[in-house]
Amino acid sequence: MALHHMIHPPGLSCNKGFMLPKTHFLTATTTTTTTTTTKLGFTDRPLLFNNTPNFQNQRTPTIHQQYHVLRCSSSSERHRTEVPESSSGLVELPLFPLPLVLFPGAILPLQIFEFRYRMMMHTLLETDLRFGIIYADSTSGVVDVGCVGEVVKHERLVDDRFFLICKGQERFRVVNLVRTKPYLVAEVQWLEDRPPEDQQEDLKALASEVETYMKDVIRLSNRLNGKPEKEAQDLRRNLFPTPFSFFVGSTFEGAPREQQALLELEDTATRLKREKETLRNTLNYLTAASAVKDAFPSSS
Repeated sequence: MALHHMIHPPGLSCNKGFMLPKTHFLTATTTTTTTTTTKLGFTDRPLLFNNTPNFQNQRTPTIHQQYHVLRCSSSSERHRTEVPESSSGLVELPLFPLPLVLFPGAILPLQIFEFRYRMMMHTLLETDLRFGIIYADSTSGVVDVGCVGEVVKHERLVDDRFFLICKGQERFRVVNLVRTKPYLVAEVQWLEDRPPEDQQEDLKALASEVETYMKDVIRLSNRLNGKPEKEAQDLRRNLFPTPFSFFVGSTFEGAPREQQALLELEDTATRLKREKETLRNTLNYLTAASAVKDAFPSSS
């Protein structure tokens, strides 16, 4: 079944989507882990920080309550098969709509409790351990570009719920819906960044500029929260420009539509430039907020 009835979600300029019944939304909760991640707490308004920005030691949000993943078994211990590819070059992939955006390389803890997605997990744990995560909300519908989540650790509970640790892998675009029940399955094509049109453009230098802005944002955020202004360590961690651009996008927590726009871009330089502009605007905001705090210390 082709993707008919395409819609254009408001506020997101570079994606298309398709509508699903509301029961497809909010079918899992994200869980807490002990991993410390730098997350930039953006809001959806002007892509600035909220009134109390806090980038360090944030835990993954939980919808109902907090959980810790315990006694997880590693998926690497199980036999895995490759996702079958059709003669047209398309791949069938089960889809999981969620109100968040997963990036390649990012870690996502999930709790699976709805029956149809527990069914999906039973199938995945015996086969490929990979499924597609696509951003969805009750007003915009479901977008057609997402990221593969690979189950790297899991715990099955006595009531048949699952705790998962997933890692983002390839990006994909939905081409055809194969079925919608009991859960979504679609034919997808893989997305990769195009080679840079301007061969003279220095992606490493651009990535370094983005890293510098991130460090300044973290430093000022810590200051506004009364924390020591120690400089952030190496944020790039020897990542090449493309995976680093995905890492930066994953830190824009609180702005899922902006994250989705970044995920859909197929040019590393364009993605880094957009992230640089967002970070520069945020740094200007934090600088002004810091100046107000210094001028009126009693009101902080």
